[in-house]
This record gives sequence, C-alpha cells and structure tokens, in this order.
Amino acid sequence: MNVHPLYINGEYTKSSTNDVIDIINPSTEEVISRIYDGTVEDVDQAVMAADRAQKSWGLTPSIERGKIVRLLGEKLAPKKDLFVNLLIEEQGKSFEDANGELDLAIDYFQYMSEWARRIEGEILPSDRSNENLFIFKKPIGVVGGIIPWNFPVFILARKVATALIAGCTIVIKSSQQTPNTAAEFTKLIDETELPKGVYNFITGKGSTLGNALASHKKVSMITMTGSVPAGVKVMEAAAQNITKVNLELGGKAPAIVSKYANLDVAVESIKQSRLTNSGQACTNAERVYVHEDVAEEFTKKMVSALKKATYGNPQENKKADIGPLISKEHMESVYQMVLRAKEDGANIEVGGKPANVEKGFFFEPTVITNVNQEMEIIQEEIFGPVLPIMTYKEFDDAIDMANDSDYGLSSSIYTDNIHEAMRAANELSFGETFVNRENFEAVQGYHAGVRQSELGGADGKHGLHDFLVTHTVYMEYNLNK
Repeated sequence: MNVHPLYINGEYTKSSTNDVIDIINPSTEEVISRIYDGTVEDVDQAVMAADRAQKSWGLTPSIERGKIVRLLGEKLAPKKDLFVNLLIEEQGKSFEDANGELDLAIDYFQYMSEWARRIEGEILPSDRSNENLFIFKKPIGVVGGIIPWNFPVFILARKVATALIAGCTIVIKSSQQTPNTAAEFTKLIDETELPKGVYNFITGKGSTLGNALASHKKVSMITMTGSVPAGVKVMEAAAQNITKVNLELGGKAPAIVSKYANLDVAVESIKQSRLTNSGQACTNAERVYVHEDVAEEFTKKMVSALKKATYGNPQENKKADIGPLISKEHMESVYQMVLRAKEDGANIEVGGKPANVEKGFFFEPTVITNVNQEMEIIQEEIFGPVLPIMTYKEFDDAIDMANDSDYGLSSSIYTDNIHEAMRAANELSFGETFVNRENFEAVQGYHAGVRQSELGGADGKHGLHDFLVTHTVYMEYNLNK
C-alpha cells in the first residue's frame, strides 16, 4: 500500500522517517491508506520553504492571489464526487453531509477570492501639520494550519483560502485520521501555478508536528481546529516565541425550547444539529433546556424523531442519517459518558449504546432525560449522537443554565416570542446564536466563540483580518517643496 508523500517547496517528497501510520475506515475497520509519521525535521523544511516564499507572495497583487484561490475552487468542483467518496471512506460522514461539506468548501474558495479587491487600509488625520497617518493591512506571514478529522475538507478550505488571499504562505498538517482528502487536494495545488513554498503539506501526529509548528520561530500564526487539551498544548508551544494563535476548540451548544416555540421546527432543527456528522461537530446542539409546559410533548416528538434516524456505512447506504464515529476509542468514550449519566440517575429514552453491527464504530441515536445541570453529560462535550434534555420554569433560569459552561461557541433558541428572542440575543454569552433554525454558520459571517471555545475566529471580513497585521505609517510632508 502506497504512503502519501509530503509536499514541500512545490515538490513531492518522502519524510525523514520511514515510520508510517495506518488510516482506518471507521465503517469497515479496514486499513485504507498510510501516511508518514512526520518529524520535527519535516516541519522545519516545510516552514523554511514557506518563509522563503513569503516575501514575494505577500507582494503579489491581491487580484492575482484571488485568481489562484478561485481556481482552486474551480478545480475542486469537477472532482466533487471523488472527494465525497474519499471523505466518506476516511471519516464516515453520511452521504448528505459529505456532499454538503464539499459544496461548502467549493463555495469558500469562491467567496474568499472575492476579497482580492476588498483588503482595505485607512488614512487618518494627524495631530501635526503637514502629516497624514496611513493604516496598511499586510499579511501576517507564515501560517501553520492544523486540520481536524471531523471536517477535513471544509476546514482545509477555510484555512488555505483565507491564508492565500491575505498574502500568507501556509504549512498544512492534516489529521492523522483523515489525511486522504488533504493529500488529494494537494494534487490540485500542484496543478496550479502557485509559486513554490506558498503551500506545504505534512503528515504525522499532532503531538509532534503540531507542537513543532507552533513553536517554530518562522511561523507568525498557528491556526488550529481541535480539542481544548490540544489547544492548550499549541498555546504553550506558541508562547515560546509569542506566536499568534487562532483556535477553534470545543463546544457545548445549548438549545432553549420556549413554551412559545413551534415544536415541530424545534425538533427537526435540533435533530439535524445533533446528528450532523454523527454528532461530531463543535456547533452541534449538545444540551436542550425545554420549558416544563411543553417538555413532555417535545421529548415525545424528539424520541420519535431519533427512533426513525438510520445509521449505516455511507458507502453502502446513501440514505443513512448518520455514519460511524471516528474510532473505536471515541465510540467507547461516548458510551462511558452515557453509562455514567445513567449511574447518576438519568433515563435513557432511546438508544444509549453502540449499535449491534459486525463492523464499524456506530452508536445509536440517543435521548437522555432526568439530568441536572451538574452532571458531566450537561457540562462536558459529548461529540456523539447523544442528546440530554432538561426542563426549566423561568426564562431567566434557561439563560443562566445555558451560560453555565466552560464553552461558548454556538447556542440556539426556539421561540415565536420576540421578547425572548431579543433577550437571548443580548444575554446568551456565545459567539453564535441561532434563532428558530439549525446550528451552522455562513461563510460571510464570523465563526467565533468565547471562554474555552475560541481565540480569534474564522469566515467573513473579521476572519480574514485575523490573517493580517496592521502597519501604521506616519507620513510628514512639506508643502514648500
């Protein structure tokens, strides 16, 4: 079985080690590919190539950079089916979710390319005569991009498109569990006229490569999507050189269901938010607070909806609602969390255990009731198709419980009462709040969080600005000359 090569300075190359990592299909448990277990030396070579390319790429007119960013989307589009199949195979994403991720990635390259003529500075008045202040926006420099396993195509697009349009060079480290799509994307890069060293691709363990990237003196920003513990390690490594960090970490999104909610809309939206990517998304609805007056009806409808949800190998069943979890270890982690909730007195209304299948890491869609705010299942990220439901009496209590979390990425509320909707918009302490709709961000918005969920953000104007630095020039002139 071939080993995916690295891509450094515009050339395919082997790693400095012969050690490899097997890539497992989570639906079949079969080895589908191998990658190099990269080294610190690989990181250094990739970063130094990016550093050598940075000056000329940063000075390339942004309209020319935009043409390449747009071209990447145009090259990705006709290969959509190939990428969908690779994504399903390596990550277990449902057919519908995989198609949606590819559409979003293609759209992201097009959207970001349109910023080519929109990177703006400012001219400010000075306190002195015969002087103006110029504010330039310039590329931050070499970017280290760490890609997660749960959205390996879209988040690669998010980091690559933004870095390139901003004038940054980038070193991409794919997840050691889902590198096949990134390796295939690198082929598209190689077919363009992107200058050597602007884009580099390395593989291996995050504990080795991620820390080496974050601590490298030539890296100006490290952007990582992953877990809180991994984010802490990246921050510790980046602190050695005071390197800027851009982190999207965990989430524990609350969904408030008011007595004024359209329950059918709430059930369908929360179901979608909970089952997207088999529950393995940081924006997934992870806990529900439903008003006691409608709790029984809502729970009955939600249980019925999840009983109808189907799971299976997406390569064989394109209509399956969810696929497998990413690994046996992760499936066991989700199961143990459910068992601990049950030991603490929670009720399992449906599901609650790994699916009875011969192969694959499938977990039954699950609803849990009779939980309280202090339980682990309410406080800690589940990252699986498990939905705990609590009740509330007063709206103040719902807001307080929703905000009672170490995380602060996404949140939602379902209500036809404008006063409740506006209070939620003003009082929920999260980077995003979705009103009467499922949890998923737009490319022109700003995907960001508070507390342990995020530093910086992504998407839109504000996401682009994270890849830029501000340079102030004091321009004094003499009218007599």
